[in-house]
Amino acid sequence: MQSVPWWMWILGFLLVLGPLVTVHELGHYLVGRWFGVKAEAFSIGFGKELTGWTDKRGTRWKISALPLGGYVQFKGDMDPASIPHPDELAKMPPEERGDSFHHQPLWKRALIVFAGPATNILVAIGILAAFFLAYGKPVPSDPAEENYIEKLSKISPAREAGIRIGDRIIEIDGEPMLDYRQTQSTIWMHPNKEITVTVARGDERLDFDVVTRPYELKDKFGNVSTIGLIGIEGRQTKREYEAVGLGESVVLATGQCFDTVGLMITGIKQIVSGQRSVKELGGPVKIAKYSGEQLSLGPEAFVLFIAMISLNLAFINLLPIPALDGGHLAFYAAEAIRRKPVGPRGTEIAYRTGIALVLVLMVFVTVNDVLSLPIFDG
Repeated sequence: MQSVPWWMWILGFLLVLGPLVTVHELGHYLVGRWFGVKAEAFSIGFGKELTGWTDKRGTRWKISALPLGGYVQFKGDMDPASIPHPDELAKMPPEERGDSFHHQPLWKRALIVFAGPATNILVAIGILAAFFLAYGKPVPSDPAEENYIEKLSKISPAREAGIRIGDRIIEIDGEPMLDYRQTQSTIWMHPNKEITVTVARGDERLDFDVVTRPYELKDKFGNVSTIGLIGIEGRQTKREYEAVGLGESVVLATGQCFDTVGLMITGIKQIVSGQRSVKELGGPVKIAKYSGEQLSLGPEAFVLFIAMISLNLAFINLLPIPALDGGHLAFYAAEAIRRKPVGPRGTEIAYRTGIALVLVLMVFVTVNDVLSLPIFDG
């Protein structure tokens, strides 16, 4: 098992989360400034200010002690979470409301809030598009040779279900399988679950219900993940890299981001339903560990990891939990439907509950991370 020094964990963590939090908050800040909203503070990190300066527009730019996020505090915000306080907002003189965030039209507030996650999504698409431009898109040399089953293992749910060597997998749960890599990753994502594998056998199209076998896969760093197996081995085929232009690279990158988000949603559903262990949830310690490991693998692996974390940040922030960006957007959606804001009491209860939920989750995943470290034998 390969180990990575602690200093590389810290360096990797700072190189990943620092820039991603900065661009996320810059998204909020730039769109807010575009709409004429005054930003009173721009902070990387939470808690006590370590260093900072005030620009000519009156915005306090600062680095704070707890490097687990950041915030932009616009005029009218009573705290970093941008929780509205109607009584305080009502006291604001009319002449001061023009550049106040909470006095902006609903659509402007929604765009300012959405701009943070949107920036993280654009970062992920930009990085992946750059890789497609540099290397091209992987394509099979002969698509007609893809997805044929070459071998069946001794322990093979596929064999038990009736699948044979020479069958060609064409669908899993109704989703077309274009190549063996897609087939493999689809099966991996569903441990201990019944899936319907559709194969072509001669001129026949046959469906087989197969229960995947859970298997713990360990990487070179000792990280363990549970995957699904059905005991098959695909025919070895060659792959080529086909050059693509800028437009196609962006389309491919966007498609890959959609696929990744789909995997995130599937993973969360499996954890909630008990198919996966809550130990697979990760927090800041695990991000630091993985950041250091990917940094040790070289710049390409590290930059791809940054793209995935950027997409994760966008996804998490868009969850409809009060105090997160998605929570604010949910309130704005309710306001648009009701034609008036949610009442002060309901807003206060929802935000307090949301903050409590986020704090509990942070404590849980941090304890989970620490207990998974090598010093506790994983």
